[in-house]
Amino acid sequence: MLICGFHSHSNQELWQQSVYKSYLQCETIYLVFILIPLCDCVSVVLGQDGWSVFYTTQSICALKGSTVELTCSYTHPRGHKVTSTFWFTKMETGVEPKDIGQNPEYTGRLEYHGDKEKDCTLRITDLRESDSATYKFRFTTDQTRGRYYGDPGVTLSVTDLQVVTPSHRSQRMILTCRTTSCPLTGNPTYIWYKNGKIVSEKTSTYSVYSNAADSYSCAVKGHEDLHSPAVCVQGQSCNRVTYNKRRICVLKGSTVDISCTYVGYYSTTSSFWFRSDKSTLEDLTRDPGYTGRVEYTRTYRGPFTLRITDLREEDSAEYRFTFKTNYIEWGHSFPGTTLSVTGLLVKVTPAAEGQKVTLTCSTSCTLTDNPTYIWYRNGWNVQDNSSPMYSISIEDEDSYSCAVKGHEDLHSPAVYKPKNTSVSVSPSGEIVEDSSVTLTCSSDANPPVQSYTWYKKNGGDYQCMTGPHHVFNQIQPSDTGEYYCESQNEMGTDRSRTINMDVKCE
Repeated sequence: MLICGFHSHSNQELWQQSVYKSYLQCETIYLVFILIPLCDCVSVVLGQDGWSVFYTTQSICALKGSTVELTCSYTHPRGHKVTSTFWFTKMETGVEPKDIGQNPEYTGRLEYHGDKEKDCTLRITDLRESDSATYKFRFTTDQTRGRYYGDPGVTLSVTDLQVVTPSHRSQRMILTCRTTSCPLTGNPTYIWYKNGKIVSEKTSTYSVYSNAADSYSCAVKGHEDLHSPAVCVQGQSCNRVTYNKRRICVLKGSTVDISCTYVGYYSTTSSFWFRSDKSTLEDLTRDPGYTGRVEYTRTYRGPFTLRITDLREEDSAEYRFTFKTNYIEWGHSFPGTTLSVTGLLVKVTPAAEGQKVTLTCSTSCTLTDNPTYIWYRNGWNVQDNSSPMYSISIEDEDSYSCAVKGHEDLHSPAVYKPKNTSVSVSPSGEIVEDSSVTLTCSSDANPPVQSYTWYKKNGGDYQCMTGPHHVFNQIQPSDTGEYYCESQNEMGTDRSRTINMDVKCE
């Protein structure tokens, strides 16, 4: 069945329409979306020369805080070379859609696993409710009007978990673990916690005998750190621990507060924080690795807070809180807060033709609390922005670094184009015919030099190579001349001074 669906694009792009084909096999439905030029108005079969985008799954429901993969593949006619690929969520008539990779809300959370051949898989980490949208893939080729995207895309819904108790409380009750906005994709296994201890791994319902002191929480297997809030089976007061944040990402060298609130139905006899990856349950205040860096604080009816100062990368771990009463000990299997410690690094995206170099203040995890990024040029503040990106000219000779507002002393290493490029000759002294001679090019650069190009004066491009060394195994008098090299990284190029090599005949 041919359905003429019209999509208008800027720059007189080719009108598109989608042919929807469904195949029923083994009770699984596969949807293939084939893009066809409207002027041809003919059906294209998958596998022939033509345009197509195939989404493995048309809709996904995933947990807030989890990771999701939007898998897809695409084809295009022979003779076309793909020049750009991206995903987008919004499209207006006559306006080029925007790559979600340029949206600051996705910074550090997108991983494009596709290529410029046929794979277009996208991974989104640390999902947020605001990520709920319909995602579509778009690619551009080197041919005139060769821009295409696939409908209808993948609809992503992001949800939380909650435990639902019966409206009428009784001695025995059925608890239900359910999502707040959409049914989870697949057939998940549910984990049930009673007073912080795992008691069941099976279905989304759990039968319990009610006890005023007991609380229950649930999670999906494989995503135990994304558990639901604990609920009391009787009344409003019971044994409970509630973490203020499930995940925290902070800078190396800074200080972090990890907080929770807890209620002990009976009088508490002891309480402390511990690392879940330790083989034994150990109070952090007694751990030699945290000596002088850990402090517990608590205000009246307020949170119980773990403070860690002078953070190190090895502090990255999951931290849990436990307490004891005269009758129970809060279970150690209940997930806590995962802490990730990261440094700052400036990543450089080389300039395309006619464009600028893009600098990105990068971290190994998404920093908590939407930080403001500060950019420095030669050590001087030049921009404060919520976006971690900064653009510069390819001819720029300056050095650049970044920091996060409030932690200006924890800035990244500076990046700059190659400088102080020089050439040396080994061995030094008189150069004799048929001997072995090595030219070495060195340069100060960050990011490190990507390539070196060697030149012989009045001789054009002598040799292009990726290493810094050029070796003459048996040098000849014809090799006599002046030489220099150019070093290049993502920021730009730098040229050395020339040196003269005079080869003597034996």
